Amino acid sequence: MYPIEFRKNIFSVGAIDWNRRLFDELIPLPDGTSYNSYLIKGSEKIVLVDTVDPTKKEVLFNNLKSLNINHIDYVIANHAEQDHSGSIPFVLDAFPDAKVVCSSKCKEILTELLLIPPDKFMEVKDGEFLSLGDRTLEFITYPWVHWPETILTYLIEDKILFPCDFFGSHLASNNLYVQNEELVLESAKRYYAEIMMPFRTVIRNNFSKLDKYDIDLIAPSHGPIYSKPELIINAYKDWTSDNVKNEVVIVYVSMHQSTEKMVEYLVNALTGRNISVKQFCLPNSDIGKIAISLVDAATIILGTPTILGGAHPYALFATALVNALRPKTKFASIIGSYAWGGKTIEQVTGMLSSLKVEVLSPVLAKGYPKEGDYKALENLANTISEKHKGLSLI
Repeated sequence: MYPIEFRKNIFSVGAIDWNRRLFDELIPLPDGTSYNSYLIKGSEKIVLVDTVDPTKKEVLFNNLKSLNINHIDYVIANHAEQDHSGSIPFVLDAFPDAKVVCSSKCKEILTELLLIPPDKFMEVKDGEFLSLGDRTLEFITYPWVHWPETILTYLIEDKILFPCDFFGSHLASNNLYVQNEELVLESAKRYYAEIMMPFRTVIRNNFSKLDKYDIDLIAPSHGPIYSKPELIINAYKDWTSDNVKNEVVIVYVSMHQSTEKMVEYLVNALTGRNISVKQFCLPNSDIGKIAISLVDAATIILGTPTILGGAHPYALFATALVNALRPKTKFASIIGSYAWGGKTIEQVTGMLSSLKVEVLSPVLAKGYPKEGDYKALENLANTISEKHKGLSLI
């Protein structure tokens, strides 16, 4: 990737990672990702906004070299996570006069993660300015997108917001700007679901901070630049709202088809009641797709057989994931099967402590599902339908 000047003396100097397929040893990256870094040449000062993952530092330095950059005054660390901050020590080695500009919390984290000496930092607070001569940066404290130290950087004269992870998307593309809005929004929704959704309320409550800014471009740290800022801002306002859709997400695992048979029956019952269903067999499903489906769903159903006295390990993983992501879902239930006993229901419901959901009556079949079990599934479908009607979703 070569540096791209997208405004006078403002350059994209980051790196594309076409081949990365896993993030944090957990999150699938079906479309790769990018680590965006931006160079701003003011009349008096030069600033680098975020860096890149250390695995791609050569790309960053080659881009700086091609621009004949022999001096950097400031490195903005909007966020301390290493895919953006990890190359800061190398930048400081190459440009020893540079100062790392960040929040006090970010300084604390970076000194621990990257062993950067405390005297290399310049701390900034909410609403403070940094002059580059003919250009001015303003810093906006915006914690928990998705770490506690995060800030956003706004370039006043050019009306560009640099929000780091906020509004980002894991999408490897050589298009600097959003070209395919549908594709980018799907990628951004996956990114939101996997990374930002646990902090939905904090993000929503801080949106008013952006109201006073006239934003022409949003240049995130992952994915393309938004030349239509309202595209991603409106999407985030929808995703972070309390509004849910007439959708049921069913995630399940089945060892000997009993639970699978119950899932098939419930899907048909819900379909007959005009309720949209998204069904995921856990051993074969992309957890990113599951996360996306959780963003809007009114109801979640977990299907699991009983093994070793409790839920199947795949079901326990899914339960832990849902609890960690904290979607705005309103209702939840459990269906499945057992042979002689166990504490599946108690185990699963006890793991959903972070969710503000109403748990609907579970349906557990002893062995293969029988007439009484199917009747219970019909009742569950009726209950879900009534609950959705109560929210004016149907």
